[in-house]
Amino acid sequence: MRTRSLGNSDITVSSIGLGLMGMSPGVYGSVNDDDSIKTIHRALELGVTLLDTADTYGNGHNEELLGKALKGRREQAIVATKFTFGPNWEFIGGHPDYVRKAIDESLRRLQLDYIDIYYQHRVDPSVPIEETVGAMSELVKAGKVRHLGLSEAGASTIRRANSVHPISAVQTEYSLWSRDVETEVIPTLNELGITLVAYSPLSRGFISGELRTFEDLATDDLRRWMPRFQGENFQKNVEIVDKIKEIAQEKNCTPSQLAIAWTIVNGALPIPGTKRIKYLEENVTAADVLLTKEDLERIEAVSPKIAVAGERMTAEGMSAVNL
Repeated sequence: MRTRSLGNSDITVSSIGLGLMGMSPGVYGSVNDDDSIKTIHRALELGVTLLDTADTYGNGHNEELLGKALKGRREQAIVATKFTFGPNWEFIGGHPDYVRKAIDESLRRLQLDYIDIYYQHRVDPSVPIEETVGAMSELVKAGKVRHLGLSEAGASTIRRANSVHPISAVQTEYSLWSRDVETEVIPTLNELGITLVAYSPLSRGFISGELRTFEDLATDDLRRWMPRFQGENFQKNVEIVDKIKEIAQEKNCTPSQLAIAWTIVNGALPIPGTKRIKYLEENVTAADVLLTKEDLERIEAVSPKIAVAGERMTAEGMSAVNL
């Protein structure tokens, strides 16, 4: 696995990470902890070092799962977790007191002495970002956290946060189909030397081509409530996926590998999520897919950012991003 540096930090990470959200209940159908732990172990064997979780995934389950998986393997991993949402996504908390409480609970669940990258999951509009990041910087001084990050923050917020303490990474949904950050956020990150960590580089699995109808989604799959997966939007997007498949076949790769390689070419560090070893191994080899200028032009022609039907989140979810 190729490696790269993480902006404004002394950390070297794999060029592709692993998102763990889907390993907890209430996300993408049924889960099995034993299988998930085997997938995490396989990721480490393949050289995937960046493991991404959050306190709200499964209401703490995800962090506990990762803690179990890292027993005896801590030195192989770069652990990233996030705070802000309360249980069941009930609130957004950025008050310094909440920051201090959240880190201790995450460390307990993870059974770790420190976290490598600590993100604010969403910006709390009721608390100045300077206060939140100020409290996060205290965690660095205390040795509980190595480096800081933000998730789904807007360009001006990133600048203000970085003026308080160096921000190493900003995580956002970034894929062929989710490119709103290209206008302001990415130029800001490039200027400040911050790494863009791209979650859902496959647009929550849609670009993989595995989904053909709405009924392919489990009844408890959260994607059923996302505009991109509903009604006419679904079938319009399947047509775009089919065009992406054609290009992938010519490149002797899968649509997933093509899409992940696209994020890497565009400077991002993708963290595709999966709970299955089969898809993990497929995703990891995307680092070896080379895209030429002509390839990128063809991809842009069949999947321009204005082509995808439906927003990436519900209206409520979109109201909390790019603040």
